[in-house]
Amino acid sequence: MHRFFVNPRQVDEKNKIIEILGDDVKHISKVLRLKEGQEVEICDGKRMEYYVVITKIKKDKIYTSIKEMHLSHREPNIQVILYQGLPKSTKMDLIIQKCTELGIYSIIPIQTDRTVIKIENSKLEKKKIERWQRICYEAAKQSKRGKVPHITEIKEWKEIWEHMEENDLNIIAYENEKSKGLKQLLKEIKKPIKKIGILIGPEGGFTDQEIQEAQNKGIISISLGPRILRTETAGFATVTMLMYALGDLGGY
Repeated sequence: MHRFFVNPRQVDEKNKIIEILGDDVKHISKVLRLKEGQEVEICDGKRMEYYVVITKIKKDKIYTSIKEMHLSHREPNIQVILYQGLPKSTKMDLIIQKCTELGIYSIIPIQTDRTVIKIENSKLEKKKIERWQRICYEAAKQSKRGKVPHITEIKEWKEIWEHMEENDLNIIAYENEKSKGLKQLLKEIKKPIKKIGILIGPEGGFTDQEIQEAQNKGIISISLGPRILRTETAGFATVTMLMYALGDLGGY
């Protein structure tokens, strides 16, 4: 069954009506060619799911009637935030898509010393973020997420520290780390972990100065194994391992 996200303001539970607006109207009527009387899934982005029947299709709006509603159980019990050094080309598209499928909570693109792509034009940045958020939205629909992860504006290296203080645990992937791997770190953790931050560098990784600065901020450097992973692989490889160890990946 096809799934769509709506703003909670579009949900009228009292009268059992949900309105679908925006680009999804064209997608439903012109691309999928769904008709009145057919059923779809709708999520309000806050983990409420609705099974609805299409009752009326208009040019700019689709009306649906709620048949069933329940709380989504597709969101993991941990929040994983990816702080991703901006990669070249369209690698960020892949990172966003796969991390969304795996259950990422949010993604924060960052500029680092070795970031090749420098986005200094605010209009270009806005356009990129809108595109990334759309990729995130489509991936959330496909994987039947209970919410759409948020892609923030691009941050400078020194802007992320205050944000990371809100996490229960922060790690930074470092290819020269020899003393501790992610597997060992997770075994050592005794306190409950609900919010985890992952720092992944761009092509070329982090500089020694950046690693030292991160460690001084209490961020734990970890190895992801004996092989060097590309930036577009390292993020969702780490998310996968965390979701398996602490989340819901692999089943209950």
